[in-house]
Amino acid sequence: MLELLTAIVARSGLRQAALLVLAALLLPAGFAAPALAGEDTGQLLVGAARIDVTPGEDEMPQNMTGVLDPLHVRAIVVGNDIEKAAMVTVDAGMLPTDAWRRLGERAEAELGIPRENVMLTATHTHSAPFVRSGDFEERIFQSMAEAAASMQPARMAFGTGISHINVNRNIIDPETRRWWEGPNYEGPSDQTVAVLRFETLSGEPIAVYYNYAVHPVITGTLDMISADIPGAASNYIEESLGGDAVAVWSSGASGDQNPIFFQQTYDLREIRIADYARRGEDISNAMPPGGQGLDRSNPKVRLLLDQQKRINSALGLMLAEEVLHVMREGLQRPEERVTIAGALKTATCPGRRRLDEGRAGYAGTYEDADPIDLQLSLLKIGNVVIGGVDAEIFTLIAQRFKDESPYRNTMMATLTNGAARSGYIPNDAAFNQHTFEVVSSRLKPGCAETAIVEGLLDLIDRAGGE
Repeated sequence: MLELLTAIVARSGLRQAALLVLAALLLPAGFAAPALAGEDTGQLLVGAARIDVTPGEDEMPQNMTGVLDPLHVRAIVVGNDIEKAAMVTVDAGMLPTDAWRRLGERAEAELGIPRENVMLTATHTHSAPFVRSGDFEERIFQSMAEAAASMQPARMAFGTGISHINVNRNIIDPETRRWWEGPNYEGPSDQTVAVLRFETLSGEPIAVYYNYAVHPVITGTLDMISADIPGAASNYIEESLGGDAVAVWSSGASGDQNPIFFQQTYDLREIRIADYARRGEDISNAMPPGGQGLDRSNPKVRLLLDQQKRINSALGLMLAEEVLHVMREGLQRPEERVTIAGALKTATCPGRRRLDEGRAGYAGTYEDADPIDLQLSLLKIGNVVIGGVDAEIFTLIAQRFKDESPYRNTMMATLTNGAARSGYIPNDAAFNQHTFEVVSSRLKPGCAETAIVEGLLDLIDRAGGE
């Protein structure tokens, strides 16, 4: 009933007083309705926490040779007199859907944070174990608990900047004339950095939540634990802000976005192809994991691996400096009293199963498979909207969502609240291209783009869209 009333107001422009009358007549006695736009919700409260989740020696994957930089879970909890919400990001490749469900239930039961108000995001670093055991999930929850316990009166402000550290990663190979991976400077890309700053009433930083679309794959061939670009950026921001300030990354729509400087990985790939070929195996249209097959006694290999470490630090620094620039000069007017609302929805699209192999360049062959569920999430804090999708999304889908959102301050957080079975989710037009994301996608063309965008717009209505 409440969703219906909210939708009526959002779509028809009824005055708030009219909604209050309707609510009084139709809602059950004792039902607590969410605050309306313009209604005083009380002072904004914010807390943040950072916890190390680097694997110990007993849980280090066999292929990992050590730790380049630590992994963290970072959390921001916000609240007012009516609602609480949590934005949590983990240095991990992906987070299982079951883990998100369990953590959401615990947040609601133990911290008073409704599960629909939890945004749990993976950075998608390719240098972290995809399977974690022990107390990994407990440490994620502990970050929320510590952030909630440290909440204090605060204000927030939003702004955007530009960082040119990403590039579309799908090109037509000039020799084969087929789709392959490389920097496509003419391809779709979004360099927007969205920044949401939280500070004390006296202006001291508490946390920053920032959103950017780039694949964290720089350190992937090192075979060392690393938080990649997200970790390098967050560490630099936190060092710059000082104190206990926490910098929480969220993954934008980076399904087709690589770091702009990625040549070392391409060079290492050619070395691997040649090494495998000498052993009688053709991997020219495949991609073995990590640095498997690299001769680390080769001086050229050692140089390229060392350069990757430096490139990672440099790109993290460049992104971090833009976030800091926006925090200094590009923010809108700070607000102390904001509404908080969240919503969840499942979108379902037809599935397919691939019957052949090959990374890219050729059309795949498929058979029908079970439908794929996509988890959509929406968190609205004041006039800032975060739309969540539990998969790797092409950039044009996020751009369409931002264009069609009724809120200017809109971003998309991918790999959020679980991990869909879909694989990559290209925009509709990209399904005509035989890129490795398209041929490996478990979705049939023609559904997901619209299902995601319209689904998130519907969630904005539920959360009190204008």
